[in-house]
Amino acid sequence: MRLLISRSKLVYWLLGLVVLMLGILAPFYLPERFFYDAIVIAEDFYNEKGFWRSYPVTMLFYDITGLGSLSFSLVALLQLPVLLLIIYKLGIPERFAKLTVRNVLAYSLILMLAFFVSMPSKEFITFIFIALVPFLLKQQYFSFSKTIILIFLSLFVFGFWYRPYYVLIPIIAGVIYVTSLINFKRKVLTGIFSGLLIAIFLSLSYGLVKGEYLSQSTRETLNEERLGEEATNSAITSPLKTDTWYGETYGVVYGFVSVNVPVNGFKHLFEPQIVLFVFWQLILTLYLMFLYRNCLAKRKRYSYEIWAFYLVFAYFIIQGIFEPDLGSAVKHKIGILPLLYFALYYDSFRKDIPV
Repeated sequence: MRLLISRSKLVYWLLGLVVLMLGILAPFYLPERFFYDAIVIAEDFYNEKGFWRSYPVTMLFYDITGLGSLSFSLVALLQLPVLLLIIYKLGIPERFAKLTVRNVLAYSLILMLAFFVSMPSKEFITFIFIALVPFLLKQQYFSFSKTIILIFLSLFVFGFWYRPYYVLIPIIAGVIYVTSLINFKRKVLTGIFSGLLIAIFLSLSYGLVKGEYLSQSTRETLNEERLGEEATNSAITSPLKTDTWYGETYGVVYGFVSVNVPVNGFKHLFEPQIVLFVFWQLILTLYLMFLYRNCLAKRKRYSYEIWAFYLVFAYFIIQGIFEPDLGSAVKHKIGILPLLYFALYYDSFRKDIPV
């Protein structure tokens, strides 16, 4: 008997059903710390809602829509189908049902929606905005140059309006792109290294103007304020003080490694959730580097798609500056899930390319 729906789409919707059930039940099994932000957003204790910056805008959104007054289970029931539909519209590869590294990574990312976006969350708004990027790269409605300019302008606007550090994504992605044009032997590593260099330069320049370097004024300051709290067991704190140029340089590199190649996370051997994250993040980063290398080898064919990798690795580098702990790092990656999903399946969306 022939199925009315492809096996891959069936697997996707079954996975989506699991996500929905896990999301609805999340308040009954997730630790209380998973809901700290959600409670602040929903309750708006100090009447902070407004039209500028992430918390006020998110509070305003949940107030206007009425979602903030609902139970978290109902919020999950309404929010998660929207996100699952966005991924579905982006495309389900023909081989999505097969057990491969690529698919397992995609499954895990989608499952995490239940843990991080099943309640009032800034990631819900970020997810919807970021989805614009892979759709532009996939549909290719505009010329190549217009597409990239539109993506850059969108990120700048979103950064100025909602999440300031998104302003840095186009700058670092542009540097990685330029580096990829130079005939280096190891273009993947060279591109990431060049991105780190420009991130360090931007942070030091910010320090000259403001008196505090970027990671010093964000990650390090926040971790000092939260010292001793439960959420800080996976805190990312540089071994060197970041109040000097060399300390900040080391801090940026240390942060990038801690977030994206977190081998230092193995010191938490008796905390299985952290060890699980370490393995997951290592596999994700290394596999994306592998796909990026393959995409670079055929950059003329994938001239649009390769920009997903420039943007993803730019974001990973920025996370090394701002992320206070490993939990936040995972949560914020779910905010860019559409872009990660597109990068994982960059070679699967074109009709003229066998999947």
